[in-house]
Amino acid sequence: MTDPGALHRSLDLDAYWMPLTSSRAFKQAPRLVVAAKDMHFTTADGRQVLDGLATLWCVNAGHCRPRIAAAIARQAATLDFSSSYSVGHPLAFEAARRVVGLAPEGFGQVFFTNSGSEAVETALKIALAYHRLKGEATRTRFVGRERGFHGASFGGISVGGVPAYRKAFAAGLLPGTDHLRHTQDLEARAFVRGEAASGAELADELEHRIIPLHDASNIAAVIVEPVAGAGGVLVPPRGYLRRLREICDRHGILLIFDEVITGFGRLGRPFASQFFGVTPDLIVFAKGVTSGTVPMGGVLVKEAIYRAFLEAAAGGVELAHGYTYSGHPLAAAAALATLDTYAEERLFDRTNELAAYFEDGVHSLKGLPNVVDCRNLQLIGAVELRPRPGAPGARATDVFARCWDRGVFVRPIGDALAFCPPLIVEKQHLDALFGVVAEAISEVA
Repeated sequence: MTDPGALHRSLDLDAYWMPLTSSRAFKQAPRLVVAAKDMHFTTADGRQVLDGLATLWCVNAGHCRPRIAAAIARQAATLDFSSSYSVGHPLAFEAARRVVGLAPEGFGQVFFTNSGSEAVETALKIALAYHRLKGEATRTRFVGRERGFHGASFGGISVGGVPAYRKAFAAGLLPGTDHLRHTQDLEARAFVRGEAASGAELADELEHRIIPLHDASNIAAVIVEPVAGAGGVLVPPRGYLRRLREICDRHGILLIFDEVITGFGRLGRPFASQFFGVTPDLIVFAKGVTSGTVPMGGVLVKEAIYRAFLEAAAGGVELAHGYTYSGHPLAAAAALATLDTYAEERLFDRTNELAAYFEDGVHSLKGLPNVVDCRNLQLIGAVELRPRPGAPGARATDVFARCWDRGVFVRPIGDALAFCPPLIVEKQHLDALFGVVAEAISEVA
């Protein structure tokens, strides 16, 4: 094993302002990774760390997979960049075709972006523009959900409902946004395996409070994550999403599913909308489309919505929106190789095969000190801990640190710890993951 402090001492850690990180805490005890393969990171001091979160909900195919790495390298040596502004390259069109082929029936087009944040912003713009060209320009309001996370742009944090991401930027939030209450209820629905049998009626708030308050004629879209990820892994009650769909249909409101986390196999289907049997009007995706190798996101658009833009444009630009790197050649190559890997290794099916074992692992933590909830759906889950008085989040952060020191990476979210392993995970990896988490929870008690 190499000297654990050698690389730390040689690096200047001051220039890089890290995202969503306590810079002071990081510099005191840097966690540096220098390589990764399949299910594990290699740290600067030569340790192997099991990736229990697909790094940031995205490395669904596992790390440094040969097909994907080779495709990126090959593309970089062939066509490093081409704009998508009135000039195209074949791989972007092929990647779009492949994504549409995985989508629910009725979706015909993809608008590529570079991240989930940009994809959310794009979906919000499409919703506004669509209603305008349909003669309903008063539909300008959006409805999100408490504890929902939709990226870090102003549009995303406006419809998002995680207070920490909104607090410092309140002056710049989109006016007119409203939020449904979140679906968690620890008194009524703690330690539920999968979808809770009760709670679908929470969707009725849209029709009973929000629509009467703002009037449907002023609401453009409702945006929700099918399973709220960065808000703490909140699984919707059975029938909740279907009820949202029915309400939106009754009032002419578009329904947007943010599938940045749930897309590409997390629930055992290409998209969570297929798992739940509920089809939205727009699907936001990112992360898993390239297994995190090259930044890419996008919006799946229903054919009818796209046709409305096409017919209204009369030969001109249909949507005055885009990004320099939309459909980037390296990202498109990575996406195609990633989708090939998913298909050839049947990774979406592996989610279904391992879901019950994963569920048992999550719920094996019930009964440990300060555990107040365990929740899961397919290959995503969380354990929630009782907060320390006056120090919310501290207990979970301490557990996270001990897990890292023992060679397991999970993510603290408030006082919850999230689990979202790559789809190549094996049972022995899950045993190690939940074994280490259990030890750490017991020690931190």
